[in-house]
Amino acid sequence: MEGAVRLWQATGIANMTWGQGLMLCICLVLIYLAIFKKFEPLLLLPIGFGGLLANVPGADIAATGFLHVIYESGVSNGIFPLLIFIGVGALTDFGPLIAQPKMALLGAAAQFGIFTTLLGALALAQLFPETFPFSLKAASAIGIIGGADGPTAIFVSGRLAPELMGAIAIAAYSYMALVPIIQPPIMRLMTSEEERKIVMKQLRPVGKVERIMFPLLTFGLCLLLLPSACELVGALMFGNLLRVSGVTERLSKTAQNSLINIVTILLGLAVGSKLGASKFLVAQTLAILFLGLVAFSIGTATGVLLGKLMNRLSKVPVNPLVGAAGVSAVPMAARVVNTVGQRANPQNFLLMHAMGPNVAGVIGSAVAAGVLLALAR
Repeated sequence: MEGAVRLWQATGIANMTWGQGLMLCICLVLIYLAIFKKFEPLLLLPIGFGGLLANVPGADIAATGFLHVIYESGVSNGIFPLLIFIGVGALTDFGPLIAQPKMALLGAAAQFGIFTTLLGALALAQLFPETFPFSLKAASAIGIIGGADGPTAIFVSGRLAPELMGAIAIAAYSYMALVPIIQPPIMRLMTSEEERKIVMKQLRPVGKVERIMFPLLTFGLCLLLLPSACELVGALMFGNLLRVSGVTERLSKTAQNSLINIVTILLGLAVGSKLGASKFLVAQTLAILFLGLVAFSIGTATGVLLGKLMNRLSKVPVNPLVGAAGVSAVPMAARVVNTVGQRANPQNFLLMHAMGPNVAGVIGSAVAAGVLLALAR
């Protein structure tokens, strides 16, 4: 009889709390969205399954098991996000940005939501200090969600607020996945039918020397002006240099495929390990999800507003919709811009024009991360 009791006490049913049961359901929803809705499946699927493992009753897989080892090996020290950035750099074509350098302004404008949300998080901490005890470091980590850049959000939260990483990562990747749902209403609200119909001039060809000089010059400027962003920007530009140099094809293909795929699996599982019920089911999580949505919406709106201003001041027509691509959800945001533009004018092809601010947004979010790391240090 005693053996039967011990066996029962060792089962998951006997040890499961209501919080763990709820988190298991939430993680299954993430897996459902990844498989059946195809919402960021490369990350949501590993994150969801990592969350399942983290909530196994009595197993402590996230605290002492292999998830803990993965987290300590690559997330707590920031290695995994940096390796992801090398792969992203190798996958990214900066040609549209080089052809139209002014589009970098749209990428910068879209980062406005990051700093607005930082102030919002600090305001919540002042008004409700017991419910939302957000420090400057925590508020900075929450604000970076507005850049719609998952690896950057994980990198910053790992450095400044590791206890909030689960909520921040879920918010960042969820809003990246929901770009086709969140952005179009904002874009239509802030532009007229005539503005959405604007056809932009074809981009000029970009030479090989320009492509090679771009990552070197970008890193050089970051080195001189914002050293705290050099890790992220340097990893991104190194990956891009592998792509454009023409002499490291094997390394470029490895970064684009094997490296980024392996690290994505490990990063997703490590982030999922932070979805334990005791850390996730708190009021702060709901606040983070709300503030992240606000940040993303503000970033989209400010990008469109600057696009409208550029159209009025520029001799060459600028479709304000491309400003919405300034968030760094590459290339989904650019595709959404192209879709909304074509609904207004079937002959309007904005994809390559939108890729300029889109890749500028990747750089912008990395720079914003460097600013936040410098301020909250």
